[in-house]
Parts: sequence; structure tokens; C-alpha cells
Amino acid sequence: MVCFKVLGNLTVVTEFLLTGFSEAPELQLLHAGLFLLVYLAALAGNLLIVTAVTFDRHLRSPMYYFLQHLSSLDLCYISVTVPKAIHSSLTHSTAISYLGCVAQVYFFFAFASAELAFLTVMSYDRYLAICHPLLYGAEMTPERCHQMAAVAWLSCFSYASVHTGNMFWEPVRRSNTIHQFFCDIPHVLALVSCEVFLVEFVALALSSCLVLGCSVLMVVSYVRIFSAVLRLPSGAGRAKALSTCSPQLAITLLFLVTGLFAALGPTAEPSSTQDLAVALAYTVLPPCLNPIIYSLRSKEIKAAVRRLVGRVRAA
Repeated sequence: MVCFKVLGNLTVVTEFLLTGFSEAPELQLLHAGLFLLVYLAALAGNLLIVTAVTFDRHLRSPMYYFLQHLSSLDLCYISVTVPKAIHSSLTHSTAISYLGCVAQVYFFFAFASAELAFLTVMSYDRYLAICHPLLYGAEMTPERCHQMAAVAWLSCFSYASVHTGNMFWEPVRRSNTIHQFFCDIPHVLALVSCEVFLVEFVALALSSCLVLGCSVLMVVSYVRIFSAVLRLPSGAGRAKALSTCSPQLAITLLFLVTGLFAALGPTAEPSSTQDLAVALAYTVLPPCLNPIIYSLRSKEIKAAVRRLVGRVRAA
């Protein structure tokens, strides 16, 4: 297997080796089986929400429109890393091509940033609905919702292009071993040249301000939401308001906390159990738990799923 090629006096990496999991065949089969179960559960849950929102006329509000985008996004997000991990475990091959690694980094950047963007938009939607209900219809029109969704998707793919271009604008020459089960960004940055690392580090530092801004907006939105809910005179009104925003708050906390652990945690060589657990938490948990949180907390989603199942059985 040729992993390097020589250009002049420089050796350039042509593929990477992902060494996150055990090399024992029995454990690799166990990894593949567990990943497959998790992946199928995430696909089923998110597809169910997308289908329910698409075909149920009771779920035509902006909140469910953005939820539909979030579930579609989660399908893409988990598909960036898990299928390759399953394939590697089944074939006992840890290799990933250079372009395959570039693609993983690009789409991971894009879908992770899009998740943050949609969670911010959804928190703003709930803030308007609960704190300014009289302005909600005028602000959250279908045209405005379509524009916000389009901006979120397009800006995140542009954002990913900048960072991926920074990381791979020079060929990787240091090593071809990534101590993780996918092309994790901190591990890839550890392999690039000092000049590339400095450029991307500055870009990441600047983008952290944007992430912090989104996080602050979400925190402020939910603080004002709960302040407004607690002032409602009716217990039934408080319960209804909380039922609409608590799933989004749970999903937001899950994504931010796991992402924070990933950003601040050390890069172990080779990967420790803690390093692998953190990577699994921010790559697998949000797409798997988002449908569960919504199906358990949202009466409208549960009712829509029951109607969908009823129509399938009747057909």
C-alpha cells in the first residue's frame, strides 16, 4: 500500500490511516454492529420527523419548518463519519484517501456550523412566539423563513470552504496517521505544517467569535423565554409554552456541551478512551437524540406520527 509519494526531496501524504478503534477483528465487528444500529436509529428517527412535517398539514408553523431542516441536517451530519467507520471495521481497513479526508473535514465543518445556525434561528423563533406573539405573524412569514433557511445553508458551506481550504492549501507531509475513527479536525491540524496551522488557527479563533455570538443569542433568547413563561398567570399556558421550547433547549444544550468538550479537550496520541468518547458524543449523540427528544416532548409530533402510521396502515 502506497501512502506517500515523493515530490523532489519532499514526501507527501496520499492517504491517511484512521487508528481510533482497536485492531482486534472481534472488536472491529462489535464496533461495526453498534455503529450500524446507531446509524439506522438516527436515520429512522430523523426521516420520520421529516416525513411527518412534510405530509401533516397540522405542522405548518415556522417551528416545524425549521425542525424539518434540522432533522435533514442531522441525517447528513451523521452520514459524514459513521458509514466510513462501519466500512472500515467490516473490511478491517483503516485507510482513507487524501480527498476522502478533505471531504470529511469539509462536510463536517459545513453541517456542524449549519446545526449551530439552525439552533440559533429556532431559539429566535421561540423567543418571538412567546415574548412577542403579536409580532410573530408579521416577522416569521413563509418568505422570511425560506430566506433564513437559505442563508443558513449557504453561509455554512461558504464557511466550510474557507476552513477546509486553509487546512489543505499545502500537502500534508508530517504523518499519515490520525488517531481517531474519522478525520477529526484537531487531529488533522496536528499533521499540517506550522504555516498552515497558524493560518487556520487564526481563522478558527475569528470564527469562535461567531460561535460565541450565536451561543450568547441563544442563551439570551431562552432566558427571556423562561422569564416570560414564569410571568404567565395560567398554569396551562406555562405548560404549553414550556412544551414548545424545552425540546429545543435540550437539543441546544446537548450540541453546545458536546461541541465545547471537543473544542477544549486535549488531542491524545494515540486516542484515549476519553478522546473517543468525546468524539462519539459530538458526532453521534445529537443526530440520534434529537428525534427522541422531540418525539417524547412534543405532543404535536407524536400526534403527527400516529396519523402518519395510521395512513400507512390504511393504505
